[in-house]
Amino acid sequence: MSNIATVRTGTAGWVYAPWRGEFYPPGLVQKNELAYAASRLGTIEINATFRANQKPASFIKWASSTPDGFMFSIKGPQLVTHIRRLKNCQTELANFFASGPLALGNKMGPFVWQLPPNLRLDLEVLGQFLAMLPKSPEQYLALAREADDRLKSEPFLDFDTTPPIRHAMEVRNAALYAEPVFDLLAQHNVALVLADTPEQPKRLRTADFVYCRLQGPAREEATTYSPQDIADWAAIMQNWIEQDCAVFAYFVHEDKLHAPANAIALRQALGITLPGDGPSQIV
Repeated sequence: MSNIATVRTGTAGWVYAPWRGEFYPPGLVQKNELAYAASRLGTIEINATFRANQKPASFIKWASSTPDGFMFSIKGPQLVTHIRRLKNCQTELANFFASGPLALGNKMGPFVWQLPPNLRLDLEVLGQFLAMLPKSPEQYLALAREADDRLKSEPFLDFDTTPPIRHAMEVRNAALYAEPVFDLLAQHNVALVLADTPEQPKRLRTADFVYCRLQGPAREEATTYSPQDIADWAAIMQNWIEQDCAVFAYFVHEDKLHAPANAIALRQALGITLPGDGPSQIV
């Protein structure tokens, strides 16, 4: 499993009906889909947290369904990014962080904040938001303890074997895809999400790790990743590995049907093998 501690490749979510019979084998029951996916991928982005806060029991269940070495990333809630639009959202952040991500334990990966396409550039608001994001266990717990009674479960504040707290931000407005924003992200050690599209082609590091949501490739009229595209990304990531930089790479482009196969191809191009590469016993 060379490089597995450094690079993890995966998909955004794991519930997708067209994968049944394509990625998921015939006869696999839906409750076992996460376990099957995690046997072949190194990471999965949890998207359910975008719609609403989840409960600790859900995070515990997800963690128990995945093998050692696997990590989830967690999407920040739309209440913060799309409704509050990063403003006056300290309590909403507190409720989110208290809702149970810590229950993932050492499988808790980065938090990803996906900004709405129509969010206008306001460096002051963005800087205040980035400063609020917890970067240490102490900051995390201090913020989570501010949760209020809108949290529908007991706050989960068990900080046992959790990895470093990391944040990534996806900007989808051309006005925000600019040097002042990149500089601000770097100041707070927040990773710019690399989208790999013609509109957002940069492969720029703004943090001590890299977060890719690969939606390209970054060529006009390209609809899927070719073997050469996979090889090119593997070469780029190999360079990050040599810089001792952790990488989380998710295939989330419009060709979602082939996202798992692309994630597997990329990690195999990097020399990463998993036990799940053999015949599966999960049915």
